[in-house]
Amino acid sequence: MNTIGHWINGSYARVGPRTAPVTNPATGKVTAEVALAGVEDGNAAVAAAKAAFPAWRDTSLTRRTQILFAFRELLNARKGELAAIITSEHGKVLDDALGEVSRGQEVVEFACGMPHLVKGSYTENASTKVDIHSVRQALGPVAIISPFNFPAMVPMWFFPLAIAAGNTVVLKPSEKVPTAANWMAELWKEAGLPDGVFNVLQGDKVAVDTLLTHPDVKAVSFVGSTPIAKYVYETATAHGKRVQALGGAKNHMIVLPDADLDLAADAAINAGFGSAGERCMAISALLAVGGIADELVAKIADRARALRTGDGLRGCDMGPLVTSAHRDKVAGFVDAGEESGATLVVDGRTIDADAEGEGFFVGPTLFDHVTTNMSIYQEEIFGPVLSVLRVNSFDEALATINANPYGNGTALFTNDGGAARRFQNEVEVGMVGINVPVPVPMAYYSFGGWKNSLFGDTHAHGSEGVAFFTRGKAVTTRWVDPSHGGINLGFPQNA
Repeated sequence: MNTIGHWINGSYARVGPRTAPVTNPATGKVTAEVALAGVEDGNAAVAAAKAAFPAWRDTSLTRRTQILFAFRELLNARKGELAAIITSEHGKVLDDALGEVSRGQEVVEFACGMPHLVKGSYTENASTKVDIHSVRQALGPVAIISPFNFPAMVPMWFFPLAIAAGNTVVLKPSEKVPTAANWMAELWKEAGLPDGVFNVLQGDKVAVDTLLTHPDVKAVSFVGSTPIAKYVYETATAHGKRVQALGGAKNHMIVLPDADLDLAADAAINAGFGSAGERCMAISALLAVGGIADELVAKIADRARALRTGDGLRGCDMGPLVTSAHRDKVAGFVDAGEESGATLVVDGRTIDADAEGEGFFVGPTLFDHVTTNMSIYQEEIFGPVLSVLRVNSFDEALATINANPYGNGTALFTNDGGAARRFQNEVEVGMVGINVPVPVPMAYYSFGGWKNSLFGDTHAHGSEGVAFFTRGKAVTTRWVDPSHGGINLGFPQNA
């Protein structure tokens, strides 16, 4: 059986004794083994990044951008390969995997503008014959710890900016979906990235802890569940590192009586069941305001029952969950919802999936008459379970969202501009959609939530991402005599 190893210093590294199975969740079959790094493997990856840093930091912005653009071109030409890898290990349908790659590519394209993004400022004669200017410089080796649900997009939220700014990277992907990271490492090499600038460390908690505590790692970017995000933040900051740790979510969608209910029902399906609900931006709680609940629930139920669940390579609408353990966990939440008195409108526990073998499937599941004291509302299920809460007013819906400990994403469906403006102003959530169910911002804005959905002050990509992977320096200068550079009539060139 193939063993998926580490990528260190531009080539595949040795594999230690510990491994874990890699499974195709649509069939339940083990397709490979992945190496689980020991401390020595982690040290080797960081050492490679540290050794490569001085030369990469001093490489001109022009050259860095050329390599980044070459990576972008290769990724665009071969994104179908990467999407197929994602589908085979995560399970999301192929169209969704292609969408993931495209959204990650947006950050690559944004990072191609790094020469402009790190421009400093200059003040002449701040004092007599004294000038001041500012610069932004790279940090050094940085670590990226990414989750299973977006094997390509989430790493690409971080490493294009880190690399373009002059840092070197050690990426620790989820051991459930290890192949995409190595595929991207090979693409970087083909694009001309020097060895050691981008490294992949496969593994579990041992690899994570090695990166969080290693003295040569200067910053850590993490996306995952809230308990682990809190652990990453506390551990890494205790070891003197800069940290951005994005955690979990319980995303709400409010539907007001004046909304287009067909549009709202389509949006609830797309946001609730896309990627089998394994998205930190998935809508899992729908707040139906006033007397629209019966009609809206019926529309959502009709659409949910029409979805085809199965192997993501077969043109299905929704794929499996990532592991059998996670499938059982999601099914357990459905059991708990029934036991707590919620109305189970669509039951996804017993479906006829379009797949071979024993895949890890839970179909679209819809609950009505959910209340805030139920576990299916209070906890992040991370599966295709949509809960409808009936509320009497906009004020009650807004208060429900603001009382929730998470603050990642939210949406409001309405045709009332005044209600929309008040919502975006008063809701205590980091990313807000108005008639947009999954408000993931474009790469030139920053991604991140509030409250227990974010640990650390900095969001991902956009201007905050650039600031995270660089540090500022102010330089004050005074020159007594003018200097002369000599004569050169050639046209000046960048290199």
